[in-house]
Parts: sequence; structure tokens; C-alpha cells
Amino acid sequence: MPLDQPQEEAEMSFLDHLEELRWHIVRSLTAIAVGMVVAFIFSSWIFHNVIFAPARTDFPTFHALCALGEAIGNPALCVQEIPFKVQSRYMTGQFTMQIMASFVIGFIIAFPYVVWELWRFIKPGLHSHERNNSRGAVSAISLLFFMGSAFGYFVLCPLMTWFFASYSISDMIVNEFDITSYVSTFVALVFGSGLLFQLPVVVYFLTRIGLLTPQFMRTYRKHAIIVILIIGAIVTPPDPLSQVLISLPLVILYEISIFISAYVVRQNRKREEEELKAERL
Repeated sequence: MPLDQPQEEAEMSFLDHLEELRWHIVRSLTAIAVGMVVAFIFSSWIFHNVIFAPARTDFPTFHALCALGEAIGNPALCVQEIPFKVQSRYMTGQFTMQIMASFVIGFIIAFPYVVWELWRFIKPGLHSHERNNSRGAVSAISLLFFMGSAFGYFVLCPLMTWFFASYSISDMIVNEFDITSYVSTFVALVFGSGLLFQLPVVVYFLTRIGLLTPQFMRTYRKHAIIVILIIGAIVTPPDPLSQVLISLPLVILYEISIFISAYVVRQNRKREEEELKAERL
């Protein structure tokens, strides 16, 4: 327990910490449950205007791609049709997906509050300088999560839907996706992108504890870019422009993470030098 903490925090027992953690979890789950109930009530509107929106040609992403295609003289970027239907092959399919979608949307709505509750539990165990260096962590994590979710929703979801709906190996095969497959893929792309955009935060904390260095990230930059390009080639339609649209934000995130790691290393060295000077005095 750090010595610069208030006395009442330093005297908390292990059971007291468990009790405090329990209440943080309870409040977080309550916030998620409230968001889930709200999403469940408006689930019909959410499914039509949010979840199934990337599967329609009037989605903003397709308008932007068409405008870009007209500007560069590539009419192939204008999506005229997304040929597929969604069906429910199981008796409980629609109800299960309604529950799943409501939970995920409730979690996304409550995400800043959940992170804030987690931060409230961790904060008393930090030194004063660690608290100062971590100021704004909740806002940064929440902002990156929403940016990643928006990237998954407005970029990955429509492009992947377009690609797989248009993909055909025979004219005798009709694409009719099960609602379970569609919603699960939608959730994985949106939620996964939100987590993927936490890379700068993860790099920050790994560098703080000495498990990662900017030199390591610079050394393996080419390997990371190759992995990102492979991911972009897998999840996008087979044209270079779409792959660039997917890969570029991830490469930018990696470069920002290198900068953050270097900044943390400089801060650590500066603090160590100040501590050495204080000991000599």
C-alpha cells in the first residue's frame, strides 16, 4: 500500500476491499441493466434503424463511397444492391438476438460509467504521481472505445455486409443469412473495434510497468503493418481502396501508440532522475 495514501484507505482490510469491489460491480451491472432495458423497449426501432442500416444501400458509408468513386472515376464503388435476406431458422432465434443486442447496446451506453467505477476502485491503490499521470484515463478510454465502435459500425459493418452478400460461387446459391449469424457478426465488429482502439491505452500501461518499449514497437513496426494489412484484406471487399480504408486507422493507432510509449519512457526517466537527486540531497 503506498505511503502517501490517506490513513483510512491504508487501513482497509482484504475483506473491505472485496466488499468495495462488490459494490462497484453491482453499480456497474445496474447501469448496464438500465441501458439493456431501454434498448429492449426500443428494440424494433434499433433493429430497423441501427442494426440493419448497414445492410441498406442508403447507408451513409455507401453514399460516401459512391461520391468518392465519382470523384476518382471508379463507378464500381457505387453500391446499387446488397442481395441478401435475413431469416430466423430457430424458434427462439429472434428473441435470443433481441436479448443479445439489447445487452450489447446497454453495455455500450453504460461503458463510460463502468470504466469510471473500475477507476474508482483502482485509484486508491496508486501513488500520487501515478494518479496525476493517469488523469483523464476514463475520458480517454471512453473516447477511444466510442471511436472504435463508430469505426466498426460505419466502416467494417457495411463493407463486410456488402462483400459477403455479393459473394457467390454459383448462380444456384442464394444468400439468406440467419439472424443469429448477422447479429453476432455485427456485435463482433462493433464491439471488437471498440476494444481494438484501446491499443494506445494498453501500450501506455504496459510501458508504465516496463513490459513494453518504443524501441520494441519500432523494431517490429513492419511486422505489425503486415498483420494489419492481412486483417484489412480479410475483412474487406477485394479492392485496394477498401483495404486502405480499413488498414489506415489501425496503422495510425500503432504510430500513436509508439509516440505514447516514448512519452511514458521519458516521464519515467525524468522521475527517476528527480528521485536520485532527492536521495543525494
